Amino acid sequence: MSNVIDSIERAQLRKVPRFKAGDTVRVHFQVIEGQRRRVQVYEGIVIKRQGSGARETFTVRKQSFGVGVERTFPLHSPKIEKIEVTAIGDVNRAKLYYLRGRVGKKARVRERRYGHGGTLEQAAEAATAAAASGEAVEAAEQPVAAEAQAEEPTPTDAGDPVEDEAPADEREADAVPAAE
Repeated sequence: MSNVIDSIERAQLRKVPRFKAGDTVRVHFQVIEGQRRRVQVYEGIVIKRQGSGARETFTVRKQSFGVGVERTFPLHSPKIEKIEVTAIGDVNRAKLYYLRGRVGKKARVRERRYGHGGTLEQAAEAATAAAASGEAVEAAEQPVAAEAQAEEPTPTDAGDPVEDEAPADEREADAVPAAE
């Protein structure tokens, strides 16, 4: 019986981006007002995720005119058009309830840094710019060269000479005397 329920719940799950507590997200949510249907964008910090499967929810907190506003969304709701992760937070907690007691700059969450002190968007822009200019190819070749140097054969005994790693066909051609 539980297999039937699990299969129905799996059919209701949607693809969502990876995010966790502390991340800043932008939720595009459909709001129905009478006969009108519009999309409302709600941007804030995720303070918690709870549940699993089709019942999973997440709570987003934002400051609106100096007042903290929290809204809980079902993660797999058909009313959510999309979820954008705008910044990845650097936090060590799964639930950020301590933000409720903070106001102003103290209510901010530190952003996780990538590479040379940039944000997620800056890292993505740098990667696309490097790929366009061909720098990514050079950077990708450098570790290969380091691996090739590390794979050079080393003598097992001090008296044995090291042979070059060549295919068997080339070794046979070298072994045939040239005096024929």
